[in-house]
Amino acid sequence: MTTAQILEKQRQYFLTNETKNIKFRKHQLVLLKQAIISNEQKIYDALKQDLGKSEIESYMCEFALVINEINYMLKNLKKFSSRHKVKTGIANFPAKEYQMQCPKGCVLIMSPWNYPFMLTMEPLVDALSAGNTVIIKPSAYSPKTSQLIYDIISNTFKTEYVAVVLGGREVNQDLLTLKFDHIFFTGSKNVGHEVLKKAEKYLTTVTLELGGKSPCIVDKTANIALSARRIVLENLCMLGKLVLLLIIYWYMKV
Repeated sequence: MTTAQILEKQRQYFLTNETKNIKFRKHQLVLLKQAIISNEQKIYDALKQDLGKSEIESYMCEFALVINEINYMLKNLKKFSSRHKVKTGIANFPAKEYQMQCPKGCVLIMSPWNYPFMLTMEPLVDALSAGNTVIIKPSAYSPKTSQLIYDIISNTFKTEYVAVVLGGREVNQDLLTLKFDHIFFTGSKNVGHEVLKKAEKYLTTVTLELGGKSPCIVDKTANIALSARRIVLENLCMLGKLVLLLIIYWYMKV
């Protein structure tokens, strides 16, 4: 089945409105969580083979973050999807107005090689929580993890709901010629520009997470003592989060 055929199949499935049902969304998140947990050791092994990551790092930076995202969405999905009252303009009196979040439709996720599991699954969790169908294109530079993602998704979801497409740049280019309703892309700025150019044709909205530095700049106008305290505090907070994750990891393994 070509990528265009998969997308068309997903679009027809989305139009049935089944993915908009809140109970349906929660059930799919539970299925995904169960599938990830049942493949935990395989995830660690794949990340070790692709990137040389230790089991502790894979747990802290990939596995645990995905499980936490699923739990967060399961807890808050009803609130996120509910109607929110807004003030009614005088022109619409005596009507009542509200805002309601609606799914966009068919979503494409293009993930990178450096955090191949987390940066694939977290956008997937969010897209499914919002009621969309999804095509996933994982990186060709982390083949073991990409193949495992393919296996997990194929054994958990129907192709018309969630599908994984493996391959290199040619597959990327092919996918970007298709009309998606939203694209998640994580990668370099250069490729990010290309994704935006392709998406422009259909006015497709895009969520970009681009690689780069996160500098802290202190210039001559700054209060040096205050700046130093804030920089140290930020790093201590990060260190505290890592220690907490290590404790959780140790507790789960005992």
